[in-house]
Amino acid sequence: MVMFPVCIRTFLSMALTSAVIVLAGCASSSVIQKKTDIRARPSIDSLLAEKISGLDDRQITESDIRDILSRAPAPRIINLNGSIPLVTMDSFSKFLIGMGYPEEQVCNPLNGDFSYSSFMSSEKLAGYIAWYYEKDGMMPLLIGHSQGGMLVIRTLHELSGAFHERLRVWNPLTGEPEDRYSIIDPLTGREREVRDLKVGYASAVATGKTMRLILGQWDMLRRLREIPDSVEEFVGFRLTADLIGGDMLSPDKAGRYHPLGSAIVRNVKLPARYGHLTVPLVQDFAADNAAREWLNRYLPGTEELLSQDEPFEDGRNMLFAAEQWFYIKKYWSKELQRLVRSSGGKN
Repeated sequence: MVMFPVCIRTFLSMALTSAVIVLAGCASSSVIQKKTDIRARPSIDSLLAEKISGLDDRQITESDIRDILSRAPAPRIINLNGSIPLVTMDSFSKFLIGMGYPEEQVCNPLNGDFSYSSFMSSEKLAGYIAWYYEKDGMMPLLIGHSQGGMLVIRTLHELSGAFHERLRVWNPLTGEPEDRYSIIDPLTGREREVRDLKVGYASAVATGKTMRLILGQWDMLRRLREIPDSVEEFVGFRLTADLIGGDMLSPDKAGRYHPLGSAIVRNVKLPARYGHLTVPLVQDFAADNAAREWLNRYLPGTEELLSQDEPFEDGRNMLFAAEQWFYIKKYWSKELQRLVRSSGGKN
């Protein structure tokens, strides 16, 4: 019997499901909508819920991942590629999977890929976020490289009402919008507009203003460094010498991200040895036991510039991987704790 990776099996399953839906096209739209709205809530037993509640989200160890987090649901991670097809976020996604993150919550269910295209509208991505939150009971995490980072920030502005008065829910299994503008909040049971949602963690790396100008994304020039209240915590990564994703037309200070209100914003400037096209290439660290141990112990500092050397000779891009992995573990834990508090661990 031929076995396929989880991402491919998920894609094949979704393709079969789509075919069934097409064949059942004579069904009324109200029936189809009703089926779409039925979500299976994740189940967490009381003993596991107690362990989840006791986690320190700033110090998630490898044993915490193995014994607690890997036995519980996980929020969707949407890793968005840049505009240049020479590199994708696939390596970064495979790094996360190697570190213990569930593969089915990283891969794109629409096509089986390990990342998402940044050539989609912010309206659509906001609709995906709503759909995933309603299904999983946990807010998706958004991470974008280059143009993908621009789409992350644009989507945060979308959720804050910058571009559309109302936002539809979009189904990521079909890539199509649903005929509704709200979801049932899985934690409260109340109806919420898509525009009312708030992401937990979002990040952008190597996302400069120069390419926004060249690509005609002019409505993001003013907003690119402004982080609205539609996210709790945002980390923006800049490269010290970045001819592709830098801000060549503005001084260094203008490249800093800043909150418009309550969002917690961290600026990280990566060393000059980091390249625009290579910074997401971190997959191999997960297979190295010493690297895994260092990555799971890593704590972000207070300084913006990460100038220290990586702990291994072949550890380029490791600081980027460490920063992202810290926040992903943190919000995996935080989202699960919210889910547990809302249901007492029983769904």
